[in-house]
Amino acid sequence: MAWPAPPVTLNAIAAGWRVALAAAHDALAANATTLEPDDVRGRTSELARERERVAAILEADARERNVQLVRRLSPPSATRRELGLPAVVDACVCDLDGVLAPSDDLHFAAWALTFDGFLSRRLERGSEHFSHYTRFSRRTDYAENVHGKPRLDGVRAFLASRGLMIPEGHPDDAPETETVWGLANRKNAVLRTLLAHEGLSAFTGSIRYLEAAAAAGLATVVVSASANTQAILERAGLTDLVDLRVDAATMRQYDLLPQPAPDTLLLACDLLGVAPEHAAAFVTTPAGVAAARSAGLSWVVGVDRSDNGGGPTAADVVVNDLGYLLSNRLAR
Repeated sequence: MAWPAPPVTLNAIAAGWRVALAAAHDALAANATTLEPDDVRGRTSELARERERVAAILEADARERNVQLVRRLSPPSATRRELGLPAVVDACVCDLDGVLAPSDDLHFAAWALTFDGFLSRRLERGSEHFSHYTRFSRRTDYAENVHGKPRLDGVRAFLASRGLMIPEGHPDDAPETETVWGLANRKNAVLRTLLAHEGLSAFTGSIRYLEAAAAAGLATVVVSASANTQAILERAGLTDLVDLRVDAATMRQYDLLPQPAPDTLLLACDLLGVAPEHAAAFVTTPAGVAAARSAGLSWVVGVDRSDNGGGPTAADVVVNDLGYLLSNRLAR
């Protein structure tokens, strides 16, 4: 699938160089026994000098543009095997909610406050039948109708599930307006309030895994349908561990379909300059697994933190925390 050429960012260039230099390091290590010792030493020194040259150029460019580089081009100090990944993997494409941070808890709370308030107001006015007013459920309403979808799609799906129809409205509708846009804006406002007041911490195992991925020279991109992806990354302390993000704004810019369509994962690989067969997906839902398979990613890690059996069981490996994928050396 082809999209308009994405803007070239300094962090994307740095991520591409990190992948290329890590691949060169791996190739040299794999062939060390077939080369003369002097040849190995010479190539190792040249690779180190190349890394230093590129790092100096990128850092000088970053200073000139007043851009902060996410990660430096440090030599690999971990291996893909120690991360529980096949040797062909050069990039990690991670869902945000449930994989890196418990942000789905905040999303659920924001949706519940939005929809429960909307339903209660209509019940009080007697404008709808009582059967429409079961409280917003995490297992059914959230999981089936809104999780992983752009806000407008989530509002439409939830209303359809309850047999309710309201006007579409306009993007600038106030959060109190009973329109699709109004409810979407209300959810966004509630989420921002919860994020500001309650904060958010990333999963400890996920932080360690992203640190290990950086140590292995892998690039990392986060994928989320949320318009608040950057704010969540900042509050969770993950900004410096993620090279790029594909979020709601990106989906609008490139007209991407949400999972189970492969669009977001394919664009993530495209932005990194990595072929899908050299990337691993980290997902929490069957839709995420389907998207990764359709995109052609070589490895799918399912993260299932629930106990209801509805997680990504068709993934290549399923864990309840990314820390369990790490070797004992890296997990300490």
